[in-house]
Amino acid sequence: MNTQQRLNNIFRILLENFGPRNWWPGETQLEIIVGAVLTQNTSWKNVERAIRNLKTKKLLDIKKLYDVAPSLLSEIIRPAGYFNIKAKRLKNVITVLYEHYNGNIERLSSLGVNELRSILLAVNGIGPETADSILLYALNKPVFVVDAYTKRFLKNHRLYNGESYADVQAYFMKNLPADVYLYNEFHALIVFLCQSYCKKTPVCHECPLKNV
Repeated sequence: MNTQQRLNNIFRILLENFGPRNWWPGETQLEIIVGAVLTQNTSWKNVERAIRNLKTKKLLDIKKLYDVAPSLLSEIIRPAGYFNIKAKRLKNVITVLYEHYNGNIERLSSLGVNELRSILLAVNGIGPETADSILLYALNKPVFVVDAYTKRFLKNHRLYNGESYADVQAYFMKNLPADVYLYNEFHALIVFLCQSYCKKTPVCHECPLKNV
């Protein structure tokens, strides 16, 4: 069984056992973009609280986020942690959207994947994982998202030992078809697998991949 077949087999087994994960939570593209920035170094529950605050204050709007004072934004997103830093990063993303794309996410989304990724990575405070989360989940671009769970999964199952973000991403994108649904669902399934079984101390005897 080659690498492509192994990955597809793993995807099939995870999907059959866990069902669709339906990532990423968010009612709009903007909400997903905001969530991708706020989720850096914190749990999703904290991000949800911060986003609820933004909705309560009716600030989940590009123009309003652009106009709001950084100090006020920091207080509103406080539940997400590192709130002063994240407020600056969020403002940086919103500034690009507002000043260069007239606050129109669809206009931004019309660009090619490579150009979009370069634009996002040029934003101060936006690294590869956040940029790719925005690309995949908000803009529906076929880019595989890599995180600590992804690397743990690959190592525990002796699939790949690459360390760098780019190497691990290339492993998936070279061996899977460029498909938004597949990349979205596969990454979400890997996260769920690592949270449930493929932990730092693995629970291999109960894992749905134990016979793979």
